[in-house]
Amino acid sequence: MRTKDQGTIRIIGGKWRGRQIKVLPHIGVRPTPSRVRETVFNWLIGHLIDAQCLDLFAGSGALGFEALSRGAKKVTFVDAQTPIVKNLNDTALRLEAHRECEIILSDGLRYLRHLPSNQQPLDIIFLDPPFATDLLSKCLSLLACHPLVSENTLLYIETDKPILPEKLPSGWQLLKQKVAGEVAYHLVQGANP
Repeated sequence: MRTKDQGTIRIIGGKWRGRQIKVLPHIGVRPTPSRVRETVFNWLIGHLIDAQCLDLFAGSGALGFEALSRGAKKVTFVDAQTPIVKNLNDTALRLEAHRECEIILSDGLRYLRHLPSNQQPLDIIFLDPPFATDLLSKCLSLLACHPLVSENTLLYIETDKPILPEKLPSGWQLLKQKVAGEVAYHLVQGANP
């Protein structure tokens, strides 16, 4: 939902179902629509309980907070805009989820480049960079040989193209994809670097 003023979206499932998340009116912040989130989290059933997740280019945090609401153990939220990070912190406090959240002010690419090489693989990565940039292809290149990704890692990728435009790294598998309005969304399984 985009509005000129501050808006809200609702968490659609789990322990915080119906709770609101503030959406700041920043350029490039476009929360994943409810009907898309519903489908994505249906795809992820069976993978969420105790999952370790990364919400890169977090924006409103809708994907990460939805994952926590549905049983994820921890979500790391990364965004480069200070007001957005403040809003993510406020949301975590309102939901009493601050222990399950790590909220980092950083450019997504810088974050990936500076993680230690002994980083444990994640269960789920939400990758929803601003459209009309080359950030997705750069992220996929970095993640192709990154310790965050194993053969058990699922990646949710959101684009403005009906078909995933970027070539997936070797060994990665496209599991599902759908289009809703101007948003195309994909579920990908990673592979060991």
